[in-house]
Amino acid sequence: MGKNVLILSGSPRRGGNSDMLCDSFLRGAIDAGHTAEKIFIRDKKINFCNACGVCYNNRVPCVQNDDMPEIIEKMIAADVIVMATPVYFYAMSGQLKTLIDRTITRFPAMIDKEMYFIIAAHDTRPESAERVMESFRGYMACLKGSKEMGVIFGGGVWDPGEIADKPAMGEAYEAGRSA
Repeated sequence: MGKNVLILSGSPRRGGNSDMLCDSFLRGAIDAGHTAEKIFIRDKKINFCNACGVCYNNRVPCVQNDDMPEIIEKMIAADVIVMATPVYFYAMSGQLKTLIDRTITRFPAMIDKEMYFIIAAHDTRPESAERVMESFRGYMACLKGSKEMGVIFGGGVWDPGEIADKPAMGEAYEAGRSA
């Protein structure tokens, strides 16, 4: 039986390197018979969390009117969540961090998720993504029963499309097939 795979592309560039890795993962997941969807976060209206506490303290929906409720429901329904980002100053993109922060409203309902992380960076050293991975793992630790299934690191890329001939493209495809 196929899984429900949700890919969250945190690249600000459609067709950027981390976004291309998402597309490769998506193809692999679909080829394996999974139901899979990629959300290009930049296309969504996602406001910053304003820390008003209404959602968390009163257990009511967020008072902001944006696209987060739809995304959160998809995250809750997913068996597999893929989070992807380019590395910016040794951190994840603001688009993805904003999305993660806004899951405060429903993160307790995100249980038993299989998590994959995709990272593209100009630096070729995987250590350059350590802070990003610390953030991903910190978030995952808040999702009860969730487990890290894989990390795809595409280093040595800057301009859009440079990832196309890198081993990370095949790694992303195979991770999607094995999800």
